[in-house]
Amino acid sequence: MTPDEPVRAVDRLSAADASAVLALADAAFAADGVRPLSEDTILRLRHGGPGRHLLGYGDGELAGYAHLDDDAGELVVHPRLRRRGHGTALLSTSGPGPHHFWAHGDLPAARAFAQRHGFARTRVLWQMRRPLTTPVPDRPLPADVTIRAFRPGFDEDAWLDVNGRAFADHPEQGRWTRADLDLREAEPWFDPDGFLLAVDVADKLVGFHWTKVHPPEGDDPALGEIYVLGVDPGGHRRGLGAALTVAGLRHLAGRGLTGAMLYVDESNAAAAALYRGVGFAVHTTDVTYTGG
Repeated sequence: MTPDEPVRAVDRLSAADASAVLALADAAFAADGVRPLSEDTILRLRHGGPGRHLLGYGDGELAGYAHLDDDAGELVVHPRLRRRGHGTALLSTSGPGPHHFWAHGDLPAARAFAQRHGFARTRVLWQMRRPLTTPVPDRPLPADVTIRAFRPGFDEDAWLDVNGRAFADHPEQGRWTRADLDLREAEPWFDPDGFLLAVDVADKLVGFHWTKVHPPEGDDPALGEIYVLGVDPGGHRRGLGAALTVAGLRHLAGRGLTGAMLYVDESNAAAAALYRGVGFAVHTTDVTYTGG
């Protein structure tokens, strides 16, 4: 079966189109139990930003959506309109490859779709979780380091500098700009008290642990997140990453949260070992498929 309307490709969505995409993503989440679009894509839908948008239609409504950028895109079809060729039509309109698409949750249907279209599994991202109702192990700070809260309007440039160095080889995090940071500071969930900065005796930033709190969803309680954690590679202090991890977890537990999560690349063995060492285990998996 093929779609009854051609796919529309645009560089910027209207407010009505963006609302329709967000509603489609909510429908997919309700059906699959996994959010089909990343935070970065959601922010672009709400506020604009780089990338290409593909919109597929069927039965007079938005049936499918794909977002494309330089690194990896995302593709989702409305649960009620699946198996009608909308995913294939979006893929065919994406242009010459290779393309990289995230499959959040590594669902069987996404694996089958990727295989059918000749896409190979090229990157694996783990979501790890641990309860906050069990004790967090002690991991002391280096003697010359203290922790303080992020100060909006003062710490942005220093943080961007350290973040860029700490994630120089990371395909998403390492390219953040002031605009990316400002967008997140404007989000309702942003809390500077949960944005922990590790500084030396001269107040120079040497590492950070930015936490985030996800509100309750349905029967699921609020959930804390190790949103971004990094140590300046120009001044590694033994154990600082573990100490920052523990400091952030204790901050989240102090807010009454009962669980915490994070994302880490399967290939990042050192980071995965650090997180396992403080009680995290793999909860779900996201996969990048490459092909086209």
